[in-house]
Amino acid sequence: MSTFGGLNTAYTGLIAARKGLEVVGQNIANANTQGYTRQRITTSSVDAISRVGLMSAGVQAGQGVNVDGVARLGSAQLDARVRSSAAVAGYSAVRSNALIAVEGSMNEPGKNGLSAQLDEFWAGWHDVANAAGDAAPAGVLLGQAAVLTTQIAQGYQSAVNQWSTTRNSVDGMVTEINNAAEQVAALNVQIRNAQTAGGGANELLDKRNSLTTTLAALTGGTVVDRGDGTVDVLVGGNALVTGDSAQKLVAIGAKSMTEAGSAPHVEWAGKPSAGPVAVDGGELAGAISLLAPAVTSGAGAGTGGALAETAESYNRFATNLATKVNTIYAKGTNSSLPGGDFFLVTVGVPAATGLSVLPKTAAELSTGLAVNGALDGSIADELAQLGAGRAVASAGPPPAFVQSPSTDWSNFVTSFAVTTRTELQHASLADLTSTAAVGAQLSNASVDLDEENVNLLMFQHAYQGAARVMTAVDEMLDTLINRTGLVGR
Repeated sequence: MSTFGGLNTAYTGLIAARKGLEVVGQNIANANTQGYTRQRITTSSVDAISRVGLMSAGVQAGQGVNVDGVARLGSAQLDARVRSSAAVAGYSAVRSNALIAVEGSMNEPGKNGLSAQLDEFWAGWHDVANAAGDAAPAGVLLGQAAVLTTQIAQGYQSAVNQWSTTRNSVDGMVTEINNAAEQVAALNVQIRNAQTAGGGANELLDKRNSLTTTLAALTGGTVVDRGDGTVDVLVGGNALVTGDSAQKLVAIGAKSMTEAGSAPHVEWAGKPSAGPVAVDGGELAGAISLLAPAVTSGAGAGTGGALAETAESYNRFATNLATKVNTIYAKGTNSSLPGGDFFLVTVGVPAATGLSVLPKTAAELSTGLAVNGALDGSIADELAQLGAGRAVASAGPPPAFVQSPSTDWSNFVTSFAVTTRTELQHASLADLTSTAAVGAQLSNASVDLDEENVNLLMFQHAYQGAARVMTAVDEMLDTLINRTGLVGR
């Protein structure tokens, strides 16, 4: 290598060290930037020029260093793990949050729960039985009965409201999915162009990776790297994003639980004949599963959407409560409305607005049998015993014990609590898995300031060393050019 060649070798060292400092500066500047993946300069040594024969200069040193590029230190495997775990966590989180909201509206156990109101209702019948013909306990009973029907309606409405909230969230998710898909398609073009031109696209890759994680959390979508700088995003096996194009989803179906129409689902925009999109997982799949209609008959009874099944349970409870109370109450004849029902049930909406109290005054309330007089409280006592599960059906013999409506309600609350608890456990486990996946990704890709400070010192000293080499070669050339032949004059 010539002396002048030594200058070039030192110069390449300066360039590499300066580029390394720039990359370190970029990492430090983005240490707190969400989704940023740390970068490293990649270099390779320049081989010495080999000359064989008479003109060979013997053993030659290399000619410096090449800056090959700036590597993005991400892991495709860890990124895929984050996306898959985010899909599972999103699905479970949506379901558990909705069920927790409905469970909270029940206020069980507690003085504001329906169990407490039922206890007050049965206690009211007990007081009426002890003071038949007295207007005060009868008025308290009728007031408590009205409170009971109102609370049943409110519980039903809470399930309906949660259904509507979840349905609205589906529209929001679809909008977010479509926007993210468009951005991924646009980034595909930018990344492909940048890599084709030999430029860097690390920051663009970070943005796209963040968007594909969002899509996975929403739809359970999978990402396929095409090797040309672009990726495809598949939802239910169909392409949401392909290269520079993105398909759009649209939410279809009823807007409220009581509205007639198809169950809420998503389809490809402009392709209704393709049918519903089979969303693999994520928040969207969780929301759609909650919005499925109730299954009221057949082998699959009770396996419909959790919110519709809850509303249907309120309807069944309201109907059973009215049936059991009316069966006993209809035997009473010592009132101005003898032989009638206590509760009026409207078919179709028994829990919402269809359950009401027929007797309005103490005179209209039957407490016993007319043959025993106006002060007979036998029917009221039998209804009080119904609350304890000791009442008998009117048909016989032999008399059959009737399960108390309080027990019916308790069984429903227990079953719902078990379902909610199970869903919450699934969500907790999925969240732990997702957190662990993100932690592994961050430990690999996030900026470590201690490491960057070491690299900063390394490149700083490398730069200073290359500069000293240039200074030494310059001094050698000065001696060769300006002082050769002057010695001894």
